Amino acid sequence: MTITAARDTTVPAGAPVPAAVPPPRLGPEVPAPLFGAPDRGRGLLVGVVITLIAALTRFWNLSHPTDKGTPVFDEKHYVPQGWQVLTGGNWIEDNPAYGLVVHPPVGKWMLAASEAVFGYGPLGWRVAPAISGIIIVVLVYCVVRRLTRSTLVGAIAGIFAICDGVLFVQSRMGMLDIFQALFIVAAFTALIADRDQVRERMYRVYLEGRMGDSPFGPRLGFRWYRFTAGVMLGLNCGTKWSGIYYVIFFTALAIGFDVAARRAYRVQRPWVGTLVRDVVPAGASLAVMPVVIYFLTYIPWFNSETAVYRYSEGNAIGTGGTFSWVPGAWRSLWYYEAGILQFHAGLTNSAGNQHPWESKPWTWPMSLRPMLYALENGPDQCGGGECVRAQMLIGPPALWWLALPMLLWGLWSWIVRRDWRYAAVLVGYGAGILPWFLALDRQMYFFYATALAPFLVMGLALCCGDILRSTARTARARPERRVLSIIVVAIYVALVVTNFVWLWPILTASPISPGLWRQQIWLPSWG
Repeated sequence: MTITAARDTTVPAGAPVPAAVPPPRLGPEVPAPLFGAPDRGRGLLVGVVITLIAALTRFWNLSHPTDKGTPVFDEKHYVPQGWQVLTGGNWIEDNPAYGLVVHPPVGKWMLAASEAVFGYGPLGWRVAPAISGIIIVVLVYCVVRRLTRSTLVGAIAGIFAICDGVLFVQSRMGMLDIFQALFIVAAFTALIADRDQVRERMYRVYLEGRMGDSPFGPRLGFRWYRFTAGVMLGLNCGTKWSGIYYVIFFTALAIGFDVAARRAYRVQRPWVGTLVRDVVPAGASLAVMPVVIYFLTYIPWFNSETAVYRYSEGNAIGTGGTFSWVPGAWRSLWYYEAGILQFHAGLTNSAGNQHPWESKPWTWPMSLRPMLYALENGPDQCGGGECVRAQMLIGPPALWWLALPMLLWGLWSWIVRRDWRYAAVLVGYGAGILPWFLALDRQMYFFYATALAPFLVMGLALCCGDILRSTARTARARPERRVLSIIVVAIYVALVVTNFVWLWPILTASPISPGLWRQQIWLPSWG
């Protein structure tokens, strides 16, 4: 068996390729440098500019709105819990009277850290969400730049993330969802970086002529990016239980990447090779690690004498029974977790739980039923005539109304064109919406769709990149098509920015007239 290199030079199988002879290209699986030196500097500059714009928008008038100086909407649950975590001395809730203790502690730790620095006030409970929102924008820029190998397309994604109303509003609220979105995007970014690193390692093995040493392909060593993704998924689960969906979806995505890498390099048995070489390490990093981290977040609970439900054994539950051999602390934790599950399972419409702003997942992709977080009206609110101050969690139509076309194009690109980038983005999007269709009777809200927003803007940025790329191939023959594609993408980006500016008053609860307030409500379901 021989490998034919350039200029009809043959190299025996298993022998290293001479340095003077360029290796044969196997196709797109052969990795190229991500970015050249000039583009690295340009990418850094663009990243700094995007970060500054994100910071300016997120921190502008951050302490507004409030409910007469107190938290608004679900801040009323999590902000006091964060403060109680900080001041209770144990970094865990020990007083159920502060509200429903139905979520793990990580998000409340982040609120507590913010309140420790800036005090118990609007700024104190919103700085950590604002910083998280800024990091999300930066990560979206970085991961799309890596996905497309284009600073321009990455910048478009960053602009979309800045202008997305859902990410914007949640970045300015003392709630848990923005922290969950942060950990999800961080895990996704790490998995994409892991994919690139695996391709680099496979290519090195190929150059050394060792690809055929085993029918299963090479061992790839410890993968720090995948380990990092597991840590992020663990923190995600430690923020809200819905993080388990991303553990499942992202583990499947990582295994899919591994199979594709082994097939790309002509491994004799890629599926079995993935099973033998990759599944166990992937499971350890992406499935076992999150569980371990989840329980580690309860160390303060175990160490506390007063934590909520800490001594349920002997009080709420007996000490005997089938599981009497289990340590009391773990039985108490099980009682605590079972109570959380029962609480969530009982939040159903059939049980009489209704809310005027609830919505179902089929309305989320187009933001058909947004949420009203705060509302004030009357002349006393703006020092003059009649005015309205309203804050809504709403997805800008310029972005969210294109969700279905983006999803359809992404599915076609994934299935027909074998474009792995859309596959990755759609897996992330699907993890955020598909599981909710399994419990439609449950009470749901649009802020559950916060985790969809980063993948929506990534997908739309990929579509813009496709428009630019498709005409680049014919630019010499028909340069007017290249110009037209640039104009189309530029107009769309300008439309997104304009839509964000238009919605600014109802994203920030700025004072507006009743007439302008009515003009902001485009659909009956928005009111």
